[in-house]
Amino acid sequence: MQIKEQMHGDVAVIELKGKLMGGPETTAIHDKVKELVGNNTKKIVIDLGKVKWMNSSGLGALMGSMTTVKNAGGDLKLAKVTEKVKSLFMITKLVTIFETFDSVDEAVASFG
Repeated sequence: MQIKEQMHGDVAVIELKGKLMGGPETTAIHDKVKELVGNNTKKIVIDLGKVKWMNSSGLGALMGSMTTVKNAGGDLKLAKVTEKVKSLFMITKLVTIFETFDSVDEAVASFG
């Protein structure tokens, strides 16, 4: 799992690459989000375009990250969710919780 971070104005974009299957990488995502919130960045987009698969631990990391951002008065959105991961969101009903966008640019623009 690789994590890259870029700022687009006041929106942080976290690009993930690999598989989200629990263990240190899922913790690393939540830690990265906590670090951003700690630095007063409250608009976050997670780019899942290069995530091949995730299990419940990966979903848990995204849920935890969302909670952290919401509690700080911010918002977290997802971009480029693959079909496999999207189907996982459908099955778990998390599709209603996460706002998803086809591109990072759309997600960043949605913060207005």
